[in-house]
Amino acid sequence: MAKEQFPGWHGTTIIGVKKDGKVVIAGDGQVSLGQTVIKGTARKVRRLNPGGFDVVAGFAGSTADAFTLLERLEAKLEAHPGQLQRASVDLAKDWRTDKYLQKLEAMLIVTDGSDLLVITGAGDVLEPEHNVAAIGSGGNYALAAARGMMDTDRSAQEIARAAMAIASDICVYTNGNLTVETIEG
Repeated sequence: MAKEQFPGWHGTTIIGVKKDGKVVIAGDGQVSLGQTVIKGTARKVRRLNPGGFDVVAGFAGSTADAFTLLERLEAKLEAHPGQLQRASVDLAKDWRTDKYLQKLEAMLIVTDGSDLLVITGAGDVLEPEHNVAAIGSGGNYALAAARGMMDTDRSAQEIARAAMAIASDICVYTNGNLTVETIEG
């Protein structure tokens, strides 16, 4: 008898847009299990403040795994105040080499208002081209939409919101219930 497959959790679109001295990270609120929406109001974008240093982070993937990574990032930021890139690289190193952390299934977009970075479990810390980063099931839709709007007069927040609206119209694992955080460089 074949083992039944667990349908798996799906969902989330997170986008980061950097424009005119501001960085916006926006994320939807949908969590799906298979073809069922389990929750539509999840908060996947968070403001962190380790040691008085503001950072905004958005996550896609397993919530528990993402919270573990956010806690580790906060600890790295406390060890290296004001150095988001260094803290992110240290986190990515640990994530890649630690046997416990290697099993975590999530991705992060983080910003301190100056740097905009994507952190992955493969050991990557990526600074996106064109000042736009997106992750999650609808990430490619949001990324394409935002890149198409970067040369307009729209603000970073307007671009992020419009890109998320487009992604939610296309991706069944993304909804229009947004959490939006803005930080200045």
